[in-house]
Amino acid sequence: MRSLNVALDERAYDIHIGSGLIDRGDLYASVLKRKRAVVISNDVVAPLYASRVLDALDRAGVAHQLVVLPDGEAHKDWPTLNLIFDALLGARVERSTTLIALGGGVIGDMVGFAAATYQRGVPFIQVPTTLLAQVDSSVGGKTAINHPLGKNMIGAFHQPRLVLADTATLDTLPERELKAGLAEVIKYGLIRDREFFDWLEVNMPRLLAREPDALSHAIERSCRNKAEVVIEDETETGVRATLNLGHTFGHAIETGLGYGEWLHGEAVASGTLMAVELSRRLGWLNDDDVARIRDIHASAGLLFAGPRLGVERYLELMSHDKKVDAGKLRLVLLKRIGEAVIHGDAPLSDIAAAIEHCCAHA
Repeated sequence: MRSLNVALDERAYDIHIGSGLIDRGDLYASVLKRKRAVVISNDVVAPLYASRVLDALDRAGVAHQLVVLPDGEAHKDWPTLNLIFDALLGARVERSTTLIALGGGVIGDMVGFAAATYQRGVPFIQVPTTLLAQVDSSVGGKTAINHPLGKNMIGAFHQPRLVLADTATLDTLPERELKAGLAEVIKYGLIRDREFFDWLEVNMPRLLAREPDALSHAIERSCRNKAEVVIEDETETGVRATLNLGHTFGHAIETGLGYGEWLHGEAVASGTLMAVELSRRLGWLNDDDVARIRDIHASAGLLFAGPRLGVERYLELMSHDKKVDAGKLRLVLLKRIGEAVIHGDAPLSDIAAAIEHCCAHA
């Protein structure tokens, strides 16, 4: 087991990475205020892993119940969130009870938001079962649901008490989901860790083959990068926004197509290539840099042409992004591989040209 600590004073918590961690009742019990928990999962993950989590809680003497939600980004909304509240209120769940999010990024975000708002805040544990959730969404305390006008626009910052990234759960992950998770792994190399980017160029075949050592290293390195940024800027008033490379474009794709049509990581990958093309047009990246970035996405099976929503539609959807400030669109771009910046002065003509270029070329 590899362990990291997200050092946020009284909100500090551990990230544990390893195989078989969902069976470790002692790890759950170590952070519980009271020996009662509600496990919340979806109808895809629950049949695979819920019984193992419940058995682990039994062995640790923790009372529990299970709530199963419908799967998918299309259900990351108020009606599904209310199913959580209905279950909690129906069972008279108290503020000392811990919620356990068992699933991918959608479950983690929704359970985290429920935990942030139920009785004004209850503790929760992240048990991410997808690569994307293990390297990104389970760490850092960003929770949210979607709105028809924008992704993740309604939410709260609420840190988990513990993150258990069980690498063995990736064995059942569909290949498409695995590749989508690699988009967020590549992101860390691009925005702040050039050495990791170099490692990924060499080791991408090992990650696609799900070699345990390679996956554990990539997850730990990604979590370490994210933890360092979150410790510096917990509520995204500065450097944490660089973690959103490709997300402003990507969220426009997800919203424009309809939630769930593309996986989040697929949209982020396409959005990253738009940001890279814009960075090239601003003179920050050269053609060799762009080729390397395209090649690593291609090696991960993530080289997509952006959907043809139309430039005006992209810009309209991007105007709802959380990084818009005083009406100005602030984008995460690359000065070089390994260094991201937040830039609010890119000409609209260059943004439009980058979108058009990436919608025409896979």
